Amino acid sequence: MKEDKTASVDDINTRIAKRVRDLRAARSETLDALASNSGVSRSMISLIERAEASPTAVVLEKLAAGLGVSMASLFGPEEADEERRPLVRRAAQAIWKDPESGYLRRNLSPPNWPTPIQLVEVHFPAKARVAYESSARRPALEQQIWVLQGQIEVTLGDARHLLRSGDCLALRLDRPLVYSNPSSQPAKYIVAICDEALARWIQGPMQ
Repeated sequence: MKEDKTASVDDINTRIAKRVRDLRAARSETLDALASNSGVSRSMISLIERAEASPTAVVLEKLAAGLGVSMASLFGPEEADEERRPLVRRAAQAIWKDPESGYLRRNLSPPNWPTPIQLVEVHFPAKARVAYESSARRPALEQQIWVLQGQIEVTLGDARHLLRSGDCLALRLDRPLVYSNPSSQPAKYIVAICDEALARWIQGPMQ
């Protein structure tokens, strides 16, 4: 497990860089246009696209919103026209750690399978907090959170939900979203995301 984690983290910035460049090219957007749409500075986007920065979860979420996709899609696939494979082994799943909050996310879904459904496994440290400001996606993303261990607090707009092990919450991401872990123990949960924009991008070369 340790070797798998290290290898995945080492190349993740390169994967993110290529995904952002490819998605921006697919939209025929300049750096200035993406900066305006996402609220991320042009210089930061340029650094990310050259794999010279380690962006936080908040920055990546802003970029994803500006590109009209989920944040999970920024971690794969590496190529839109790679061979479609319905199975991904655990050793090949992309892992990323937020340099600000320390939360660890693993993309569970096959990275190049043309489906709007994505699964993400999250290990959330004790007392951690991540606040996503983006809420302008059209259509809004659908998401469900299933807590496997510990507890987390999820606030969507003005609605606050305290989730414990076994609880599952369905969300429409059309307002600012905050994740926090109020306890002294880490939490683990699964996020299921419906991202039709990513599925269309993957299917594009086949049409």
